[in-house]
Amino acid sequence: MSSAQPGPRATTGSASYTTLTLATQPAEPRIARLTLNRPARLNAINEQVPGEIRAAVQQAEADDDVHVIVLAGAGRAFCAGYDLQEFGAGRAEHPCQQERQPWEPTEDYAVMKRYTEDFMALWRCRKPTIAMVHGVALAGGSDIAMCCDLLVMADDAKIGYPPVRVWGCPTTAMWTYRLGPMRAKQLMFTGDMIDGRTAAAWGLATMSVPVAELEPATLALARRIAGVPRAHLAMHKMVVNQAMLTMGLEQTQMFATLFDGVTRHNPEGLWFRRQAQVHGFKNAVQWRDSGRAIPEGDEARALIAELERELASGRPAR
Repeated sequence: MSSAQPGPRATTGSASYTTLTLATQPAEPRIARLTLNRPARLNAINEQVPGEIRAAVQQAEADDDVHVIVLAGAGRAFCAGYDLQEFGAGRAEHPCQQERQPWEPTEDYAVMKRYTEDFMALWRCRKPTIAMVHGVALAGGSDIAMCCDLLVMADDAKIGYPPVRVWGCPTTAMWTYRLGPMRAKQLMFTGDMIDGRTAAAWGLATMSVPVAELEPATLALARRIAGVPRAHLAMHKMVVNQAMLTMGLEQTQMFATLFDGVTRHNPEGLWFRRQAQVHGFKNAVQWRDSGRAIPEGDEARALIAELERELASGRPAR
């Protein structure tokens, strides 16, 4: 007679995913494990990730055995943000990074709003969601983490939105609702990242623990929640979410999503893109994060013209 333990099972209404996995362990059917699964790209967001997150959350929500969802990342990080190889490299036309001029903002908004709503499935879901963050949760990755109800971080993990310095605005607008206006402004004005210890001290993270204790601590919290009836959990979550909606969360997200498109297509955003196309994203990101003044207005326009001449000459990115 075999002593092997049964493996994880797919949740009710099993679907196949290309960017994540969703399963429960037979011993703990009340805890669904949703894992971003693009480890070679640090789980960076491609066009499939947002929709698959929404679908997986809906699948777990439909499973009556599941009481709580734990979201994690495979490999070395939780999520490094949007995949710049897909959304930023080259001059491929994309609704949310258009090369044609004039820029069409409604196309950009439609795509980015859909992505935001996909991430917000974690927030709207009747069942509690917990983000378990190791490595980094950057830019769009921080949006995903903060759409979860609770956030458990490794002490040395980093969370932040560096593109607020140029070429981005957090579309979920969760920083203010999770941190309050002063701390949110500090991070939005600087693009700085904070570690798990700081996130816990500021009230952004539920707790911060050594990385070796991250999974046990997260699962202990999930088990504590999983013992509560599903209906009670749903009602308590709705009460808190309604307070955030009354404070204007949906309207704030509308502005944030519109502004995100502007930051990627105004002179400063276009300079950043051209700098990346000519000199490589590593170079552009180093400039962005160094504290060096970012070109703006007429200076940005002049540099854009120079960089576009280099692109027209066929000069490869370095």
